Amino acid sequence: MRIDRGGHVAAIGVGADEGETGVAVAMEAIDDVAAGMSPVEAAWIAVRDMLRRSLGARTFDGWLKPLGLDGFDDDSGVVTLAAPSDFMASWVATHFADQLRASWRAVLPHVTEVRVAARSESVRLASFGADTPSAIEPTVPVAVVEAAAPLAMIGTPLEARYTFDSFVVGKANEVAYNAARTLALGGPVTFNPLFLHGGTGLGKTHLMHAIGQDYLARHPDARVIYMSAEKFMFEFVSAMRAKDTLTFKARLRSADLLMIDDVQFIAGKDSTQEEFFHTMNEIISAGRRLIITADRSPQDLEGIESRILSRLGWGLVADVNPADFELRLNIIDKKLEGMTGATVPADVAMFLAKRISANVRELEGALNRVVAYATLLGRTIDMDFAQETLADLLRANQRRITIEEIQRRVSDHYRIRQTEMSSARRAREVARPRQVAMYLSKQLTPRSLPEIGRRFGGRDHTTVIHAVKQIEKLRAQDAELDADVRLLIRQLEG
Repeated sequence: MRIDRGGHVAAIGVGADEGETGVAVAMEAIDDVAAGMSPVEAAWIAVRDMLRRSLGARTFDGWLKPLGLDGFDDDSGVVTLAAPSDFMASWVATHFADQLRASWRAVLPHVTEVRVAARSESVRLASFGADTPSAIEPTVPVAVVEAAAPLAMIGTPLEARYTFDSFVVGKANEVAYNAARTLALGGPVTFNPLFLHGGTGLGKTHLMHAIGQDYLARHPDARVIYMSAEKFMFEFVSAMRAKDTLTFKARLRSADLLMIDDVQFIAGKDSTQEEFFHTMNEIISAGRRLIITADRSPQDLEGIESRILSRLGWGLVADVNPADFELRLNIIDKKLEGMTGATVPADVAMFLAKRISANVRELEGALNRVVAYATLLGRTIDMDFAQETLADLLRANQRRITIEEIQRRVSDHYRIRQTEMSSARRAREVARPRQVAMYLSKQLTPRSLPEIGRRFGGRDHTTVIHAVKQIEKLRAQDAELDADVRLLIRQLEG
């Protein structure tokens, strides 16, 4: 089986063992892993998990997470992985050859070669690789985007699995969801642009892909462009080097729907921000739709020109908050609906929803891992198996507490608005809870003092130091305050 794609291929040689007669034997070990999932796709799940654990989350997310499984040649034992650009394909082939070779051969010993290919624009969507999610461990295959979409799409292809139907709505994301549905309808809107912000893995990218697909379904001839801010910068720089910026400008500014993901990545890039600003103006002035995401609100974006931040404030700013327990449980239930044959007991589902709370992407990844490992090993999923399979992830989540969670918990405890955490008010009923939140942020997160200060309304690190010392002093003198702090720590850690 071989699915061809366009693109420039960077090969990573893997020596074939003598006596190997193909991949049939290795395939049998992981056959029938899930309805609709091939053995090679199941192997890709295990390979990604091995790479994430061996390289660390930061390296994996930066370079290997964007890769998709492109194809497998049964006769030659060649695995082809798809990268979003020539540059990334070359970098991965140069810097991660050993890790890719070892991981693939650990799962499928009969693999003879691993190739990393930059996919061509014209075939990215309607092909094997587009069915394999690249954000986390792949799940069962889904239908590809309609054939008309590649003609309308420029930039990064839309993920067919990211739809409004597959998005689980809760209190944490309902404003962003409703705004996204409104924009996708294509009728008159009272806000433009739509700015979505929130932490990693909470659903911002999912909503952008859903908007694009729904909009194309309603307007098949529309020009829809989705790309990351990093890709925007890369293509703009490439256009400048090729002395062809006019083509770049015309391509983006003619879009009926332009979506730019993770705009924080252009911070400090003056020439890129200049072009981004004029592109925003053109899109908005022409009455076309613009959607932008970032990991924080416009006011908290550093290194972004004030005129860009001003334009972002023109439209609707909607936050996507961390999912609460109820929403996480609903996400697991929704995910299981698409996993034919997977049986996850209710107590295991509740355990995952309670313990994997950092973000939705990690929660889905944990569920994928449990189901895949159980199938590969022939085990029944129960509490002991889930804890054993996710031991490293569970340890990490025990230590991962965010400043936003601390602010929310402290605000609820002292019955004040969460916005007071970053306000300029100095009244005692506001200042003391704010100091407690700063203290807990220092004790329970790895964030630096300057970063903590920025999350509390741009305060200086010396203010954070003063708050920490003040609460330490008061805990020794005030039994009631000490009890409050102890209770908050138990709630945050438990």
